[in-house]
Amino acid sequence: MAEGAEPQGTARAAARTADSGVPRRGGTDRTADARGAGAAAAPSEDALLAARAGEGDERAFETLVRRHTPVLLSLAHRLLGSRSDAEDAVQEAFVSAWRRLPEFRGDAAFLTWMYRIVTNRCLNQLRSRRPTADLDSVPEPVAPDHQSSPSRAAETQAALHSLSRVLADLTPEQRACWVLRELHGLSYEEIAKAVGISHQAVRGRIFRVRRYLTEAMSAWR
Repeated sequence: MAEGAEPQGTARAAARTADSGVPRRGGTDRTADARGAGAAAAPSEDALLAARAGEGDERAFETLVRRHTPVLLSLAHRLLGSRSDAEDAVQEAFVSAWRRLPEFRGDAAFLTWMYRIVTNRCLNQLRSRRPTADLDSVPEPVAPDHQSSPSRAAETQAALHSLSRVLADLTPEQRACWVLRELHGLSYEEIAKAVGISHQAVRGRIFRVRRYLTEAMSAWR
């Protein structure tokens, strides 16, 4: 296999077909949103596939790519606010993962390892520009019932736009910590590894973001 060629093509194809599988947040079902397509796969199965891929088994790696692209694409989209940038980040992350598979020792789940790689790539992009956000970066409201008035729907959309602007003011690390915790359900320890900061720093950032969001969005309560 040419270096980078197969994972790159596989990730791109999976990303382009992932729209129907990208987890969408509704209500408080964080667990389903967090693990997405990868949730159905037992960690031991991923570990076996990763071990085979590390020995050069391209089909095993393709299985991992297709299994985990939707949730990783969702993460990248929420962090970067751009579908095309998210596709590029996930594609590059899988190419990097293929090359680094000999380093993967199975001390963490394969998906957790991929979270780390994708998050690092997104953070590098965010640090090079002002963070942006869009409506896909925030929890979606429960769909209004048929009796909801147009004014109520307009108010909901205005609140979402306001929240997007508030999230855009976060630093890359704050944004990553909040998204990984609130929208993808990672533990503080997993977030610390993904972002490259201490466990206590993760707690501090999430606490400050929650307080900031509560104050900034008080008018919509």
